[in-house]
Amino acid sequence: MPAQPGSPALQTASGSAADDLELSVLAERLPPLLSIIAGMVDLTGFFTLGNIFTAHVTGNLVLAAAAAVRGGPLNLAQALAIPVFIVAVAATWLIAQASHRNGPALARVLLVVQFVLLAAVLAFSVVTKPSTNPHGLMAGIAVMIAVSAMACQYALLRLALPRVVSTAVMTGNLTNATLTLMEILSKRGSVTAADAERLTASLILLAGFLIGCLVAAAAVSVLADWAWSLPLALAALAIAMR
Repeated sequence: MPAQPGSPALQTASGSAADDLELSVLAERLPPLLSIIAGMVDLTGFFTLGNIFTAHVTGNLVLAAAAAVRGGPLNLAQALAIPVFIVAVAATWLIAQASHRNGPALARVLLVVQFVLLAAVLAFSVVTKPSTNPHGLMAGIAVMIAVSAMACQYALLRLALPRVVSTAVMTGNLTNATLTLMEILSKRGSVTAADAERLTASLILLAGFLIGCLVAAAAVSVLADWAWSLPLALAALAIAMR
């Protein structure tokens, strides 16, 4: 017997379809914005907080390992950023589980968490001015908050938008773009819809991250610690996105 209008089954199906539609829209529109945020956070942190990558764990691993092998001075904040990132990802998972949400609803919960963390970085930086002593205690604390914000972004994609590639690690996106371009060239210009979509998505994320870095570099030179207000504003825009 077909479901009657207004029946729970029909309402559930309608709600699921609406969620699927919103999820597909978020998966298309949100990653470029997140890539700009990631570029801004990484560059702002690198310039103002002692040359530490707040969005790029691989860089911190390499630099910490190099310092350990060469026997040079160990940047404690750089070393701590790695376990803090792990703890922050785990905490994000716990928040996701406690929210009992998935899809678009979960994405918004975690976007709010990222916004709160970036707001904390801005408030803490404006009050303590860690850029005046980028290797001091205040800078180290700011690094940990910023790293936690980016850990939340990584986890958000894995938990709420699993089909979206990384918005912060550009190595994978550059690899995807290069391989896709080679495939297109090998077909003598014959471009399938899948090829075009994959290439476009990778290039957009690469461009977004680069734009974020360039804007952040200019903002740091003008605004100093207030430069954190730019990724915070974009994080608010991400929450409002429909």
